[in-house]
Amino acid sequence: MGQDQTKQQIEKGLHLYQSNQTEKALRVWMRVLEKSADPAGRFRVLSCLITAHAEMGRYKDMLKFAVVQIDTARELEDPDFLTESYLNLARSNEKLCEFQKTISYCKTCLNMQGTTVSLQLNGQVSLSMGNAFLGLSIFQKALECFEKALRYAHNNDDKMLECRVCCSLGNFYTQIKDYEKALFFPCKAAELVNDYGKGWSLKYRAMSQYHMAVAYRKLGRLADAMDCCEESMKIALQHGDRPLQALCLLCFADIHRSRRDVQLGLLKLHCLCERIYRTKEQHQELRDHVVKFHECVEEMELYCGMCGESIGEKNNQLQALPCSHFFHLKCLQTNGTRGCPNCRRLSVKPGYV
Repeated sequence: MGQDQTKQQIEKGLHLYQSNQTEKALRVWMRVLEKSADPAGRFRVLSCLITAHAEMGRYKDMLKFAVVQIDTARELEDPDFLTESYLNLARSNEKLCEFQKTISYCKTCLNMQGTTVSLQLNGQVSLSMGNAFLGLSIFQKALECFEKALRYAHNNDDKMLECRVCCSLGNFYTQIKDYEKALFFPCKAAELVNDYGKGWSLKYRAMSQYHMAVAYRKLGRLADAMDCCEESMKIALQHGDRPLQALCLLCFADIHRSRRDVQLGLLKLHCLCERIYRTKEQHQELRDHVVKFHECVEEMELYCGMCGESIGEKNNQLQALPCSHFFHLKCLQTNGTRGCPNCRRLSVKPGYV
C-alpha cells in the first residue's frame, strides 16, 4: 500500500469513526497498519488507533500501539514524531495508573524542546503530568501542572484542551473536598462542549457529565447527580467505554446510598450490568446478573401481582390500590377485579397515587 492509498484509507477510517462505526474504522486502520509501506502513514494510523482505544477505555491496547509508535518514530528520525509518541506513551501509562512512568515520559517530552510540535503539545504534557501527580496524591505539583495546561489552552485558544483540564480540576477539587469548585470546573467543561464541541468526540460530554454528577452528589443535589450520571452512562454504553461505565455504576451506587435507598441502588446496578454483559455477549456474567436482578425484585416486591413482570425495569403506566399495592394499569383494566390480587382486600375504586 503506497503513500496516497494509505492517506485515503486513513481518511476513510476517520469518516467511519466520526459516524460512530467504530469497529469498522478499527478494521480499516488495522489493515493500513499491516499493509502500508509508508512509515509516516503508519505513524498517523497508529495515532488514530491510540486515540480510538483511549476513548473506548481499552488502555492495554492503547499502550501496545503507543510502543509500536515509538519504534516507528525512531525509524523516521523525526523529533516531532518522537515527541508525540512519547506523549502517547505517557497518556497510556496514566490511564493504566502507572503514574511514575507517566511522569518520566512527560519529562522526556518537555526536554525535547525546539520543535513546533513539542511546543504545541506542552499543554497536553502538563495535563497528563498533573493527572499523574493527582494519582499519587501530590496535590501541589498536580495543581501547578493543571494551571500550566490551562495557560497553554488559553494562549493557543485550544478549547478541547481547556475542556479536559476543567474535568481534571473537577476531580482535583473533589479529592481535596472543595465541592463548589469541584462542580464549577466540569460545568465549565460542559459549557465548552455545548459551545464549541460540535465536531468533538462524545467522550468529552460524557466526562464533563460524570464529574458534574460526582460534585452534585457531594453537594447533596441528588436529582441533578442522577440526571448527569445517566447522561454519561448513556454515552459510555454507546461507545463501549468500560472504565467510564464502571465509574458511572459506582456513582449510581453512591447516589442511592446517599438516598438511603440501598436496595434500589442494587437493583439499578444489576440492571445496568445486565445491559453491559448482554452487549458484550458475556453469557455467564449476564446470567449471574439476571438472577441477582430478579432476587432484588422479589425481595422488594417490585413486580405486578397479575402478570408477574418486574416493575421499574422500563417505563410503564402503574396504578396503586387503596391497600398500597400497585400494578400495571393495563393489567387492572384487563382483569376487571374489584379486589387486590395480592392481599385479597376489596377495593371499591383504585387509588390516586
